[in-house]
Amino acid sequence: MMMRNNKSPRNNRQDKYRDDDHEKINGMLNDIMQKLEDSIDAIEIRDLNPYERKQIHTWFDSRPAFKTKTYRNNDDYILKIYPIGNLKGKVEKMAQEVLETGKSVFLHDLGNFERFIVHDYLKTFDGIETLSSGEGTNRVLEIKRKQFGRSLKRIMKKIKLV
Repeated sequence: MMMRNNKSPRNNRQDKYRDDDHEKINGMLNDIMQKLEDSIDAIEIRDLNPYERKQIHTWFDSRPAFKTKTYRNNDDYILKIYPIGNLKGKVEKMAQEVLETGKSVFLHDLGNFERFIVHDYLKTFDGIETLSSGEGTNRVLEIKRKQFGRSLKRIMKKIKLV
């Protein structure tokens, strides 16, 4: 009795393309990881097909030190990978420096999403506040020591009265 191969020629071709895609994606992932190793800057990847974009999203989104976002510009899709773990580490050091010295630190050249990450992360730090000022590409994020103004003085007065 003769055994038949259950795979049709079409399936063999699809498997070959999947293997080629898999190798290409693994190579891209290695390159991206090397670029992001010590960086706080996002990486933009263009000209990906939907399958490649989905695979890269899946791989990075399973790692909490990274965040991916896809932006659409007409018919072009741009995949951005943000190394938020590195960014949080850097701003945490800056916040400690601000607490020690009392001098504000300014961050330039951050995108909207990166500023959001910094604001969101540092809002839990006692004695630190963040402010954004400026417009467009001149927008600057400031990390500064929280100033306790009149409200703290009112609280102190109430505590003394009690």
